[in-house]
Amino acid sequence: MISIIDCQMGNIGSVVNIIKHIGHEVQVISKKEDVLNAEKLIFPGVGHWDNGVRKLNESGLKPAILEAVNARDTPLMGICLGMQLLFSTSDEGNQEGLGLIPGHVKKFNFDTVSGDLLTGPNRLRIPHMGWNIVQPCRERESILAGLEELDDETRFYFVHSYHASDVPKEYQLLTSHYGHDFVCAVNKDNVWGFQFHPEKSHKFGMQLVKNFAESI
Repeated sequence: MISIIDCQMGNIGSVVNIIKHIGHEVQVISKKEDVLNAEKLIFPGVGHWDNGVRKLNESGLKPAILEAVNARDTPLMGICLGMQLLFSTSDEGNQEGLGLIPGHVKKFNFDTVSGDLLTGPNRLRIPHMGWNIVQPCRERESILAGLEELDDETRFYFVHSYHASDVPKEYQLLTSHYGHDFVCAVNKDNVWGFQFHPEKSHKFGMQLVKNFAESI
């Protein structure tokens, strides 16, 4: 059973649908006791950092998530804002995140970029939106199994203005490039975070979610 944490931070229907599509049971949860009793957790989110932290605090789910991960070794996957909230701090706000993975969240900055990427029709825009290729940082990760067999260029769908930075190398899982290289997926012990949206990434996202459901 996969449990999706609902903190009122965006539409979670597409996450529910992809889990059902790969043939696994899924439930949407919003109570502390359900988080603590979950077999596996997915934490999706979109929106502003401080609003996300506020939702976690007001719902009482922040300490429940921390207990589930740290004391009960429950696997947790964060998606988009849900990934960003795995860190402690962000340029986007002043509230403290979950602090499960070392690092900081910062806004895209293209000060070192020049030419058409700044002024032409193909200029870099914020938010970063669309399909992007990703590259693995570590070999033989079970959650990434089979992705290379789907296509020579593994790619996922992104919609974001902020990205992870200052992540220790041992916790970097995937990188992508938008103006500069950035970490787009992280992993520490039983916690995974993905800046892109697996639920909107067709066969690549389906394989990733399947790996989380079956191999973690």
